[in-house]
Amino acid sequence: MTNQNNLRQIRRALISVSDKTGLIELANALIKCDIEIISTGGTARALRTAGILVRDVSELTGFPEMMDGRIKTLHPRIHGGLLAIRDNVEHVEAMREHNIDGIDLVVVNLYPFEQTIAREGVSVAEAIEQIDIGGPAMIRSAAKNHNDVTVVVAPEQYEPLIAELKENSGCISFELRQSLAAQAFAHTSNYDAAVANYFDRITAGGSDDETVLPARKTLRLRKLNDLRYGENPHQAAALYSVDNNAAASGTLAYSQLLSGKEMSFNNYVDAEAAWDLVCDFSSPACAIIKHTNPAGVGLASTLAEAYKRALATDPVSAFGGIVAFNGRVDDNAAHEVTQIFTEVVIAPEYDEQALEILRTKKNLRVLQMGSTRAASTVLYRQISGGMLLQIPDDYKVTEKDLKVVTDKQPSAEEIQALLFAWIVCKHTKSNAIVYAREGQTVGVGAGQMSRVDSVKIGAMRANLPLEGSVLASDAFFPFRDGLDEAAKHGITAVIQPGGSVRDAEVIAAANELGLAMVFTGTRHFKH
Repeated sequence: MTNQNNLRQIRRALISVSDKTGLIELANALIKCDIEIISTGGTARALRTAGILVRDVSELTGFPEMMDGRIKTLHPRIHGGLLAIRDNVEHVEAMREHNIDGIDLVVVNLYPFEQTIAREGVSVAEAIEQIDIGGPAMIRSAAKNHNDVTVVVAPEQYEPLIAELKENSGCISFELRQSLAAQAFAHTSNYDAAVANYFDRITAGGSDDETVLPARKTLRLRKLNDLRYGENPHQAAALYSVDNNAAASGTLAYSQLLSGKEMSFNNYVDAEAAWDLVCDFSSPACAIIKHTNPAGVGLASTLAEAYKRALATDPVSAFGGIVAFNGRVDDNAAHEVTQIFTEVVIAPEYDEQALEILRTKKNLRVLQMGSTRAASTVLYRQISGGMLLQIPDDYKVTEKDLKVVTDKQPSAEEIQALLFAWIVCKHTKSNAIVYAREGQTVGVGAGQMSRVDSVKIGAMRANLPLEGSVLASDAFFPFRDGLDEAAKHGITAVIQPGGSVRDAEVIAAANELGLAMVFTGTRHFKH
């Protein structure tokens, strides 16, 4: 039950919004409570068009809007009406002396700065014009004085506001005013951070280049939902959006859960690894991930066949894994996925028949990502006392980048297999070794302290014949022992970055063993 002593009557509201979602419904609710509406520019025009009586801010201030709207609400009769403490005798006397009317409700959302800078080719001058000055000032004034004033900064806050106005005969409780004030301060802080990050970026790089790491970076997080727990049940966890990302196609934080249980912390981490991997292929691809490493990856003419090829790599490890597809999942692919226990399936989209099949597994989480992978501009890694930032590893090696360093030349088929293995290796924890054929992994050795141990484990984990496969290494071979071990299993070609002080020794070993070997000149460590 509402504490009547905490209620504040709303007599006058100032509305100035860029996002006019729900505006008319809100205004009508205010009119029903006999609340006077003050407004500016486009908001006032929209209200009048809807037949709603509104008073211009310029009438209240006695000053016209000017300088292309830069000056309109920055006036003592606005901020005095917001900041005056209603039970402070001196404040009330100052209001009376200077003809300042109290403003009890502020509804403001800000110029679309982030939407503007997200447009391709937008100029700095255009960005500057979308920096709101009066809006944040009013929000902060109202939020500071939330004991007397209510502040609303987003259309989704209209419903609880209207509900309280109806319940309390035009009054708002302290609890709601305080909650809205907290959200308002977060809103202006978030807005200022977006502006600061933009200018830090363009001053660091000389242009709006998101790959430049600036001198300062404000990390803006907004909670989307709590998770049941973190990596382990004794750890609390939640999902946040970063830098106020819009619900864009290809972002895991905003993926749609179409079926199954809620996602866990570990589900999200593994799903990200799976999605990143399949998005590096243009042909139909499937990846099965366990603990962020690929248990199997397959390419084929159909997603169903790609899944079969991925599963054949290591069907034991695939149990309880994360399955990612880079195309529209049909009923055939869905049927294959449901043959073993799978935690999550993730894809851009699904046929209706595919969804029906997947939903027969009530605990299977079905995630829809959208049609493309959203570009990530900065990656973050926390350390004690700080953050490490880097740009993503988006470097793509093509056939023309390969340098053959052995006497034996790789065949066209081996080159395709090597390039495929190289991509999978890039998404495998270091030290990473991948055995593969064209379009199919054969064995994966991940995350070992010794590269030769990764070679051994990749062969040990192989369910398919290793004879005739190729091998990828995410970094150079420091000794020839890795090649000697791999050659025992019948590989024919190797792809690696090169760059070791013992490259000559390793090349000589490859020649001795009758292997073709190519250097990429690029390392793909993944920690």
